[in-house]
Amino acid sequence: MKANVGGIDRALRIVVGLALIAWVLFFSGPVWAWIGVLPLATGLMNFCPAYSIFGVSTCKVK
Repeated sequence: MKANVGGIDRALRIVVGLALIAWVLFFSGPVWAWIGVLPLATGLMNFCPAYSIFGVSTCKVK
């Protein structure tokens, strides 16, 4: 897996993922908010399968 998620994109994914999960756990949010696991995982792994399918990358070229 080649990294295709850059810095700002990664930070936003992690924050949004954690916020959605916290909403479910601490504030009795809706079940669909568990979708926050996906942006959290892609942010932590620096890889997004959808980005690879569409040929997108937010990583800076080295």
